[in-house]
Amino acid sequence: MLNETTLKHLPAGVQAPQYQLGDVGRGIVHFGVGNFFRAHEAWYVNKCLGLPGQSEWGIVGVGLSGGARSEAKARAFQQQDCLYSLTEVTADGARTVSVIGALREYLLAPANPDAVLARLVDPQTRIVSMTITEGGYNIDEETGRFRLDTPAIRADLDNPGQPATVFGYVVEALRRRRAAGTGPFTVLSCDNLRSNGHVAHEAFVGYARALDADLAEWIDANVTFPCSMVDRITPGVDADTRKALNEASGLDDELPVLAEDFSQWVLEDKFCNGRPALEKAGVEFVDDVAGYEQVKVRMLNAAHLLLGSTGLLLGHRYAHETVADADLDRLVNAYWTQDAMPQIDAPAGVDLDAYRKRLLSRFSNPAVADTLLRICSDGASKVRVFWTDTVRRSLASGRPLDRIAFGIAAYLEMLGGRDEKGQAYTPIEPTLGEDELALARADDLSAALALSAFDGWRDMDTAALDAAIIAARQSIRTCGLRASLPA
Repeated sequence: MLNETTLKHLPAGVQAPQYQLGDVGRGIVHFGVGNFFRAHEAWYVNKCLGLPGQSEWGIVGVGLSGGARSEAKARAFQQQDCLYSLTEVTADGARTVSVIGALREYLLAPANPDAVLARLVDPQTRIVSMTITEGGYNIDEETGRFRLDTPAIRADLDNPGQPATVFGYVVEALRRRRAAGTGPFTVLSCDNLRSNGHVAHEAFVGYARALDADLAEWIDANVTFPCSMVDRITPGVDADTRKALNEASGLDDELPVLAEDFSQWVLEDKFCNGRPALEKAGVEFVDDVAGYEQVKVRMLNAAHLLLGSTGLLLGHRYAHETVADADLDRLVNAYWTQDAMPQIDAPAGVDLDAYRKRLLSRFSNPAVADTLLRICSDGASKVRVFWTDTVRRSLASGRPLDRIAFGIAAYLEMLGGRDEKGQAYTPIEPTLGEDELALARADDLSAALALSAFDGWRDMDTAALDAAIIAARQSIRTCGLRASLPA
């Protein structure tokens, strides 16, 4: 098994960490240690740790959920001394394998909440980062304010010294640091959200305000919440993929990660208590992340959901199969060139057409084998985040709505859980209850328009869009998806 002992005898071609693990501090605590984090933030930090004077920035990972799967993951991290391999694959199949050592500790919060708080309070901790999904910030879509009415938040507010949510942990740690004179840390969102730093600020300050107005004021004045744009396609790793990765690398790794060779991280330089030299590891620091974010969200992420929904209905299961499908290739390119790109205010120096071509190359990488179910997971949150700006601009400008309506119709039909070949699949929609899923599957094709996924443009005149969505759904059901594609 991969661990600090076997690290001394790695197979040929596998790169070891370029630093001594025993010298690495604990400067970052990260909530949500999924594959994307391990292939993205941890990968960048891993490169920083190999630079002079950067040894303080090791990461403590925190898992928030309990259950057998989470406990098994925690045991695997412990058995492997928090080491894991990352395989990066180019579009032509070339592979690079590295052992990542940036994660120096892993804590399962339900099993040891006091240890999590102790790490957060420790003066070594100077950044708290998170990947808790687009829907994980508990923001009311109508008011833009943090929701205080959910059972988990109410439980944390009633017993703040024993938190269970990321909001409870972070705010309680900041309260203790303030009382001890330790000072603040930076709270860094690494999720695919528009203005994710502002969203995180609203969430954590909103929670604190409900707990202690003075503490909320102190957090508002002292804690920084940088906006960031993150990008790397990182598929899930099942048992078969794990076996294949280990056979190719020669490692015995229970926790391997697979990713494309492309990675991007654009950040605001707003860190209240120091940061790693991320610019030396390839991170771009800019004054305004929003422009880069809009390009990525409205082109990559929106296209992913469009291809994922239509691809699943046609019987495809992987991203590379969708862009190899001539009909879907035409659809996504028409969406980019006629709907998204003309309405994006790109940052200076960003060539949108070159970006489009790069996306096609990235999506076509068969070695990544990115599943459409992963791409479409939590689609209700993704529609709000990835489609809202393009929808609103198209409604306001009077642009044609056929492709947008078709994409939304395909998403709703995808929620039915059965493709046109009769094969069943299970959509992953953690924010939709059974009653809401039933709306998408109802014979009344207008019922699903009440879903909160579409709240982002509900204040506008949507009569034409709603009619086009209903018509597209009816056509998909009666004529099939290919016959219903926009001209």
